[in-house]
Amino acid sequence: MMNRRTIDPARVVAVARAWLGTPYVHQASCKGAGCDCLGLIRGVWRALYGEEPERPPPYTPDWAERQGQETLLAAAQRHLRTLWLAGQGDERPPIEAGQVLVFRYRAHLPAKHAGIATSPHTMIHAQEGAGVVEVPITGWWHRHLAGVFAFPYREL
Repeated sequence: MMNRRTIDPARVVAVARAWLGTPYVHQASCKGAGCDCLGLIRGVWRALYGEEPERPPPYTPDWAERQGQETLLAAAQRHLRTLWLAGQGDERPPIEAGQVLVFRYRAHLPAKHAGIATSPHTMIHAQEGAGVVEVPITGWWHRHLAGVFAFPYREL
């Protein structure tokens, strides 16, 4: 359900599904040609709003581990509507279609992966070796969830 605080989830899912089959290419964000997980989120943003709010600096596959900073979570908090953050004491709300999900691969490392929920049980993400795919949100993903966000509503 769309409200004045988030964009229509069905639109978000439709835009994300248009990226299915895009090959995985590190640092890229071009539907059909290549993207990584951040590139997918950036591409969906552009389709929903136009120009990106900021361009990410160049990054390596291990950028989060080397920097030790929550760069991805901080960017999500700057540009998306925060619904839940791990460790904040609140129980995680149910996952809903259209939400941006941010994950950390290990508890002691910064978050460095993202996807878009297509239902409470599935998501689209860019996976190295597989490209942009729609997958079940299994227990592993639930255990590694670092944050849940929504695309904000904006008058265009």
